[in-house]
Amino acid sequence: MKKLLFLSVMLLMVVCCSQPSQYVQISGYAQGSNYSVKLNMKGIKVPVETIRDSIDALIVKIDTTLSGYNKKSLISRFNAGEKIPSNAMFMDVYRLGYRLWERSGGALDFGAAALYDAWGFGFRNSSFPSDEEIQKLLQKSGMGHLPAELPVVDGYIDPASIGYPRLNFNAIAQGYSCDVIAGYLYSLGAKDMLVDIGEIWCDGVNPNGEAWSVGIDRPVDQPSDGRALPEGLDGIWTSGSKPAGIVTSGNYRKFYIRDGRKYSHTINPRTGYPVQHNLLSATVVSSNNAAESDAIATWCMVVGLQGAQILILGDPALEGYLIYTDSNGEMKEWASPGFTLRR
Repeated sequence: MKKLLFLSVMLLMVVCCSQPSQYVQISGYAQGSNYSVKLNMKGIKVPVETIRDSIDALIVKIDTTLSGYNKKSLISRFNAGEKIPSNAMFMDVYRLGYRLWERSGGALDFGAAALYDAWGFGFRNSSFPSDEEIQKLLQKSGMGHLPAELPVVDGYIDPASIGYPRLNFNAIAQGYSCDVIAGYLYSLGAKDMLVDIGEIWCDGVNPNGEAWSVGIDRPVDQPSDGRALPEGLDGIWTSGSKPAGIVTSGNYRKFYIRDGRKYSHTINPRTGYPVQHNLLSATVVSSNNAAESDAIATWCMVVGLQGAQILILGDPALEGYLIYTDSNGEMKEWASPGFTLRR
């Protein structure tokens, strides 16, 4: 799961003297980590300060709509059983989540928040759930208990009218955030950009006139005593100067160990249990949008290595890079034909 946390942005001007263009970087803290928006201002007539303020406003709107960690957000109020005003962003993400649930055959389930919470990987702390508790949650939670379109009465959505399931958009919220900000930048006439909010959307070229490059982490479990491991990259992905969303999902940072067994944060919503397979991380590139990259990276982690390969190869809009362990426990890599990686 991906934590959403938004704070105000800071502005840093970066001028590339060797290029006839001017790049700016708008940076700050969002969704649990630092974020940045790198943008070529060539041809854009809107002042940088206005762009900064507009991005700030979008970030606040996303937070107050989609963040399950903001107790006053629309999704938190909905999950608490409160009537909420109909909101275009909330409805847009709900519809997207429903389509992805149908497309994935239930591997992605944005109505299974109670299940994620029970394992302690959602919006609440929890103890280790019993088999009986899991079965009860499976009978009551999930998108299968929800309508394709949320009913709106007098401008409000009433959770009581659609039953028990609570929502969790963590598997698409960061990617969707990238798309929202990128959409605003495109509306200004931007052609060269990199939007990094934990997940990434990029287009065009960087200040050196080259394709954007993004490091792919090597999936190594963090020590249980909290010690930091040296940063390591498995390789560098390059965009080819084409529009793309790139997202990595993995089980090597969020997990816990009980009775000598590792339980990853990736829950299979169809079984109710954390996945148990040899896929360590999935990096997905989508030419459509970052929300799709975000969701499908999680989808890959639910279905495992072979399912992820089939999924990526079956969609011409996708490329992917999978890191897994073989039968001997040795780390291996698989890349789709169009995934551009250099070491």
